[in-house]
Amino acid sequence: MEDSNQTSPERFILLGLSDVLYLQIICFLVFLVMYLITLSGNFLLIILVRINLKLQTPMYFFLSNLSIIDICFSSTIVPKILINTLSTDKSISLLGCAIQMFFHLALGATECVILAVMAYDRFAAVCKPLHYNTIMSKKLCSCLAVGSWTTSVTNSVIHVVLTFQLPYCRSHHVNHFFCEVPPFLQMSCRDTWLNETAMYISAVTIGLSSFILTLISYVHIICTILNISSSQGRHTAFNTCVSHLTVVVLYYGTLMFMYLHPRSAYNPETDKTMSILYTAVTPMLNPIIYSIRNKEVKSTIKKRLTRQSNL
Repeated sequence: MEDSNQTSPERFILLGLSDVLYLQIICFLVFLVMYLITLSGNFLLIILVRINLKLQTPMYFFLSNLSIIDICFSSTIVPKILINTLSTDKSISLLGCAIQMFFHLALGATECVILAVMAYDRFAAVCKPLHYNTIMSKKLCSCLAVGSWTTSVTNSVIHVVLTFQLPYCRSHHVNHFFCEVPPFLQMSCRDTWLNETAMYISAVTIGLSSFILTLISYVHIICTILNISSSQGRHTAFNTCVSHLTVVVLYYGTLMFMYLHPRSAYNPETDKTMSILYTAVTPMLNPIIYSIRNKEVKSTIKKRLTRQSNL
């Protein structure tokens, strides 16, 4: 009997956001609307980059990567939330949970690195404008993108293997709406020191390092902008960075809160709220933030709408 308690169950029960029916309906509608906006906004941004030659620059190459991440990120989590919110069967298989956790971790880490790369791109554009095309060559952009994905996937595999080697003898009810690492550490009856150590190492090497590199880039950018004599020039330079900076603050703030606090400070309800922000809200807001402040994107949309109305 003791041995059977030391094995992982074949299925986990995701407790979700609420047991109250009217709140479940509200949650379903809110998540459905956010998911549809996420898909349409990010797909639209990818299409606009493809059809407008002016947008085929390093910045929009990485922005397209970010849109792909946001689509996949949201699609990994939200459809299961929609199904579980109104379904009586809120279970997920061990394999399904591992796959969900793998993609969630891989895509989240990739977004961290891509945001840092985009900050470096803005640094090169503002601080080294004459050498920008040489610095941000197609080869370098491709290498940075491949490196971001490869590093993140490797990191994800390590965490998923470590997490599902733990015995879950306390419960197979996950107090969350998707398979994320912190709730599983709480469910295990074994010492999770190795898992927590690996999580902190990843948070520092990928999350915190990317954030610090982003900050360093923006320190140089701000210093360069302040040295521009023309107010119009300062305004233009600032506008090229403010959208990215907004996304960085929104994403890193919630992510570091989730993965850098100690296990003793774990609070299921708070963590659920923070998880909603970076898994559903941020992917929805990213294309909106970038589109609202970008003249080229808005111009391309207007041209396409005008062309369609004239047909």
